[in-house]
Amino acid sequence: MRRLILLVATLGLYSAPVIAEPGDAPAESGICEACEGLLELALDHPRRDKDRERDEWRHPAETLAFFRVEPGMTVVDFIPGGGWYTRILAPYLGDAGHYIALNPDVSSAPEKLRNYFGGLAQSFPAKAAAWTGMPESRFAAYNTDALPPELAGTVDRALIIREMHNLKRNGIIDRELTALNRLLKPDGLLGIVQHRARADAPDSYVDGNKGYLREADVIAMVESYGFELVARSEVNANPADTADWPDGVWTLPPALRTGKDAEKYAGIGESDRMTLLFRKWR
Repeated sequence: MRRLILLVATLGLYSAPVIAEPGDAPAESGICEACEGLLELALDHPRRDKDRERDEWRHPAETLAFFRVEPGMTVVDFIPGGGWYTRILAPYLGDAGHYIALNPDVSSAPEKLRNYFGGLAQSFPAKAAAWTGMPESRFAAYNTDALPPELAGTVDRALIIREMHNLKRNGIIDRELTALNRLLKPDGLLGIVQHRARADAPDSYVDGNKGYLREADVIAMVESYGFELVARSEVNANPADTADWPDGVWTLPPALRTGKDAEKYAGIGESDRMTLLFRKWR
């Protein structure tokens, strides 16, 4: 059993320094018993009140346990966007952990992508501090073309949450998966959640522009960059999603982009998703 010291400085603040001694995590959850309690604290915080309505579809507790994310680790959150996972991960990792936000290299990309993904080091820490109530100094942020060399081989977990389609459609899978491989420690783990296309979906539907990718394609793609598949989970599956919408994944909640039949699509719920865990082996 791991010993745990949990200090909550002030009720309502996120500051929760954590010390967890190394040990074997229970196989059924992927994380230690004490870690489960800390994760629950992070998930239940009032700062997540608006986020929580999506927990039904995103299953953050089960997903992070499956990815074996624990306090004290160094974790890369790839394309953190509006901070949905930031508001969970940063407090959960604790003072002994390190949260790193990472956006792709867009130095030679079209202006639209540069404006959207660029300058993360300058913009992200202040946003994350506002989201979490934690100091800006707790947040490291980079684009992959500006990673400090000393970060190589220091990361325990890297997470790509519903972003593989963006890498594919923008033609940047090679350099981004290569960068993540370099960041991870030997035997470090890469967790991926991705909108899942039908296994027989045509190539034209899985080029990234519909949001859906075939699971077999994602596995083969990631394994070609020095990773091996460790496990897969159906925790984020939704069999009601037929994954064949003409307007892609954005037909479903939360986007409901078509503007039609909102009640019908809301009843289906968010997309069917694969949840995959890979280990760096070279």
